[in-house]
Amino acid sequence: MKVSFEGIGERAMTFFNADTNPAEAGKTVKMSAGATVSACADGDKLAGLCIDADASLATVKTAGFVTASYTGADPAVGFASLAADAAGGVKVSAGGREYLVVEVDAAAKTVGFIL
Repeated sequence: MKVSFEGIGERAMTFFNADTNPAEAGKTVKMSAGATVSACADGDKLAGLCIDADASLATVKTAGFVTASYTGADPAVGFASLAADAAGGVKVSAGGREYLVVEVDAAAKTVGFIL
């Protein structure tokens, strides 16, 4: 038997992609204007994780399980406050939102959590 979190409550939405600081696949995004997302800056609260993008549109996973890179301190399994980091991933941050962290790979610096 295999443990899997994929598909649980997943929701993906398509937004306009900002001209300035556009969203990129595999990186965290924030709302930057009406129906428009852009790449997160360090410390931003994330709207989701971009799963596909081109010059005009970005598809963003806004709910469900995601895996992201992280910087700084290792997140704890359980509920943890996360915010965007400067590299398109996440970091532990008291000013972030609380997410359910279900796996942490400290060697690879990745964290799996539920949006």
